[in-house]
Amino acid sequence: MALKIIKRTRSTLGEYAARVRMFQPNARLYLVSVLATGAAMGVYRLLFNFYVLSQGYDEALLGNLITTHQFTALILSLPLGYLVDKVGRKPVLMARSVLLGISVALMALWPSIVMFYAMNALFGVVQGISAVAQAPFLMENSGEEERTYLFSLSSGLRMGAVFVGSWLGGYLPVWMSAFRGIDPTSSAAYGTSLLTVAVIAFVGFVPLVLIRPTQQAENEESARFAPFQYALKQPKLLGKLLFPSVLISIGAGLFMPFMNVFFRVVHHQTDQVIGSLFAWGSLAMGIGLMIAPPIADRIGKIRLVMITQGLSIPFMIMLGFSPLFGISAGAYYVRMALMNMSNPIYQTFVMEQVDASARATVASLVSLVWSFGRSFSPTISGYLQVHYGFGPPFAIAISLYAVAVYLYWMFFVRHQRRIAVAPIPGD
Repeated sequence: MALKIIKRTRSTLGEYAARVRMFQPNARLYLVSVLATGAAMGVYRLLFNFYVLSQGYDEALLGNLITTHQFTALILSLPLGYLVDKVGRKPVLMARSVLLGISVALMALWPSIVMFYAMNALFGVVQGISAVAQAPFLMENSGEEERTYLFSLSSGLRMGAVFVGSWLGGYLPVWMSAFRGIDPTSSAAYGTSLLTVAVIAFVGFVPLVLIRPTQQAENEESARFAPFQYALKQPKLLGKLLFPSVLISIGAGLFMPFMNVFFRVVHHQTDQVIGSLFAWGSLAMGIGLMIAPPIADRIGKIRLVMITQGLSIPFMIMLGFSPLFGISAGAYYVRMALMNMSNPIYQTFVMEQVDASARATVASLVSLVWSFGRSFSPTISGYLQVHYGFGPPFAIAISLYAVAVYLYWMFFVRHQRRIAVAPIPGD
């Protein structure tokens, strides 16, 4: 038995390596940019909330800021999709790296409520570009054989880079405070640390410059209303695919953007501990993302998303309600891996269902639905945290996730229907 398992593992790894060797030059350059952007986001995700709180503001403002960038991404999803189809993937992806650096740098250098809101709106543009440009770009720069592996590896490498960024972010305030002779939890220490995000983001710009336009991209004609055309063709199917994902996005917005605050307030952990926790959580998610393709080949796509998201619910309960930090931290790792491992596989299939000219606009519809739930739930969560603590946000999120998993089963698995269109990624 052990020998059989070893042989199967070697065969799977060999197949994985063979698919990776098939990656095209543009795809490889994009993956380098993904590493830089992921590291920048790892630092930002850990430190930004602490930076705002260090300025004397509360969780209610944090919720409003998160809602601002999510709502911006929501309202700009379709226009950005059209823009990506019109001007091409490369220029828009390059603009994303520049705007990411600018938005974080301005908040770090000139903190104020007005600047926080303005730059979070700009951050929403960055998020919207990522949502609508990445999948079409990967489709155009991959063949059928390696495509699923490229999507998965792209997401996995991003999480691996977030791992590095989160670990680095946990120590940056200490290093900056020692260099400047200030308190490591002061706004000055956090602000100086956030400037590294801008530097790393600009590094991610460089490999994008070297990308060459594909013949396919050069010959595309934009389809302005592709999302609506697709919805009119299959409204029932699209509704079934998207409604569970709306529930998941609402639930994710209630607690995921506040996890660093949760571990500090509820479990009284330091920045270094939280940074390490975020880092290992990102690594766990990266591993889950990269092992998803062979698992999906064996059990099916819809079953994979239903099983992994369903199994994550008990760990969400432990995460939110365990009084012990060790149990809560362990649940955080497992939940991160389970909830996110199937995302890139579904992104692949949603792109395969539409014409090349409509890929970005259809991706924008998917992004719109995902952003919809997270455009208001952080504000609700911020209010609940200020008045009632973290219990209600977790309870509501767990309920929404459970309903969503049931709907996946009722819509797709119960009737053994094979659907080749992606639900919105979980968080």
